[in-house]
Amino acid sequence: MSLRTIRHYEDTGLVMPSARSQGGFRLYTETDVARLMVIRRMKPLGFTLDEMRALLDATDRLDSGEELLPGEREELLKRIQGFEQAAQQRVENLRTQLARAEEFAATLAARLTSASAP
Repeated sequence: MSLRTIRHYEDTGLVMPSARSQGGFRLYTETDVARLMVIRRMKPLGFTLDEMRALLDATDRLDSGEELLPGEREELLKRIQGFEQAAQQRVENLRTQLARAEEFAATLAARLTSASAP
């Protein structure tokens, strides 16, 4: 992930450095890096910044250790489950696209082979 990308995610509020060095460099903890990895994994699946934020907010709330209101835990888990289902569907769509692309490439390779034969 490029520094520019990380700064973009910081500007949009998806991740914030835990601290800054005396020289002003951003310092990220393992938790911050884990957040960046979630974002990195969501991006190729086509999740929007708002969707990323919603998932991160839900996981942050669950992981906070704070007492949750009655039913809040179930609601957060339901939200995360929705993201898991959406991710599974998007992965399946990508598999279908990949299979079609591989079939197309094989068709072109076969055409080249047959056209090259004397």
